[in-house]
Amino acid sequence: MSAPLRTYSPDQISVVIGDRPITGFAEGETINVERLNDTFTDVSGMSGEVARTRSNDKRGEVTLTLMQTSPDNEYLSGLAAEDEATGTSTFNILIRDQGGESLHEAESAWILKPATAAYGKEQTDREWVIRCANLGTTLGGNKSSEA
Repeated sequence: MSAPLRTYSPDQISVVIGDRPITGFAEGETINVERLNDTFTDVSGMSGEVARTRSNDKRGEVTLTLMQTSPDNEYLSGLAAEDEATGTSTFNILIRDQGGESLHEAESAWILKPATAAYGKEQTDREWVIRCANLGTTLGGNKSSEA
């Protein structure tokens, strides 16, 4: 009996900031999610005994790379400008693989700074870095295409 066939499809990845689905992603690695710190740190004593410490810091970073032409650059720019002016423009973020089980979410997130802009003969990408206060992450597989 052969192993079930599982399929990943990039068009099944959804990113929602606040209540707005984000669109216009660039080619390549366009969504990157990571925790800022290790869950555990450890030390080794002189005799080789090991002790570990659990971190309660669950901050994370989400990096979104959008095409220059994406309408969501304006949306994210607005969030960044409002937060810079008022200090109160945090939002929730949800990243989900609709064809699988992976899920990343945070109830309190903010844009670290506006994306860098570059202009040339062809469109360039805009990279948005979003900090999350408490990033929940579940890395799952993808569903089988067999019944």
